[in-house]
Amino acid sequence: MSTFHAVVWMDHNEAHIVMFDRGHIEAQRIKTRSHHKHQGKVGDAVPLYQEISKALSGSREVLLTGPGLARQEFRTWCLQHESATAQVIVDSIASDHPSDAQLAAMAKQYFKKFDSMAVDPSQA
Repeated sequence: MSTFHAVVWMDHNEAHIVMFDRGHIEAQRIKTRSHHKHQGKVGDAVPLYQEISKALSGSREVLLTGPGLARQEFRTWCLQHESATAQVIVDSIASDHPSDAQLAAMAKQYFKKFDSMAVDPSQA
C-alpha cells in the first residue's frame, strides 16, 4: 500500500488499533491477560506491548493516543526492545475513550499531512 497509517488508543489494560490507507481500514482490540486490575509496573505490561508492536508491523506512521502514562511507557519500551516500531511512532497525544469510528476519524485528520506529502510511485 502506498500509505499505511495506524492509530493506537491504549491504557494499561487494552489497546484499540485502527490501521488504514486511502481505501482500507482494519481494527482490532488487544486486552491484557493479566489478572491485576491496574497494571502498576512496565514489566506487567510487556506481553501487551509485545502484542501491540506485532500488530503494528507494516505500518509506516503510528499515532499513539489514550489517557495516562501507558502511551509514553509503550514508546519507551519500544525504544529499548522494538526499534522498528519505535521508528514509526510519529506522535503521542492524550485522549479520552473514543469509539473506533471516532479514533479512525481523528487519525485520518492527523495523517492528512503525511498523505499530502506522499508521492504515488506509479506517478513518479
